[in-house]
Amino acid sequence: MAQGGIEIASYLREKFCLEEVDIRTYSPLALAYIGDGIYDLIIRSVVLAKGNTRAGALHKRTSGIVKAQTQAQMIETLLPLLTQEEEEIYRRGRNAKSPTMAKNATMSDYRKATGFEALMGWLYLQDEIPRLVELIQEGAERLQLKI
Repeated sequence: MAQGGIEIASYLREKFCLEEVDIRTYSPLALAYIGDGIYDLIIRSVVLAKGNTRAGALHKRTSGIVKAQTQAQMIETLLPLLTQEEEEIYRRGRNAKSPTMAKNATMSDYRKATGFEALMGWLYLQDEIPRLVELIQEGAERLQLKI
């Protein structure tokens, strides 16, 4: 159970009457899809909590942290900390063949970022919010990001 109470993914399944799905059946790109959203939400939440300011300024601070290049750097610093299962999820995401690519990223960074997002999505769907946040915090500290 998530620290402080609620298991978000489980709560949403319950409230929207969604069937339990074995997340091992999700494609790596589906995991990356939800992981991109949850990672963005966490970063936005932290940035906003550090000071209510103009939306443009909030977006500028956030966009530098959620871009593919930064995510690629973050996962590189986190690899030694990942469990074997987490590393496998990352690898599956990194190796997934995506029909699109980020506008301002190298193919290498884009693939690493997709793997990172897949890991974030997997942790979210597992209701492993404390671990998800722990990895984001550690990655931000190692990269000396000003969130």
